Amino acid sequence: QVQLVESGGGLVQAGGSLRLSCAASGRSFSNIAMGWFRQAPGKDREFVAAIRWSGGRTYYAEAVKDRFSISGDGAENTVYLQMNSLKPEDTAIYLCAVSTPETWSVLRWYDSASMYEYWGQGTQVTVSS
Repeated sequence: QVQLVESGGGLVQAGGSLRLSCAASGRSFSNIAMGWFRQAPGKDREFVAAIRWSGGRTYYAEAVKDRFSISGDGAENTVYLQMNSLKPEDTAIYLCAVSTPETWSVLRWYDSASMYEYWGQGTQVTVSS
């Protein structure tokens, strides 16, 4: 199986920055795209950002566009999420996910959780006001 481990979360004041990392390991697999989702208590899982390896195109939720930046490494098994100008409403558990040929669909966009086959356990981000 594939394991994803997120790191870099923590407590930061509003206006501060954090950089999250997600590393995938395990058996070989086809990696079409990797993405970040977040989930706050009492709320549904929310799409944050994604990167498609072919072409390196990136996608962002409107709530984080111009503040967050997603990037990956050359091995296409690690993604980063640079988060700037953090707001209290950014507080959530941030989860990393991998999209494979099994789950990727031309009928969905990257904000759909069903596009992703493997998920990490998440890392907590808390932004104080």
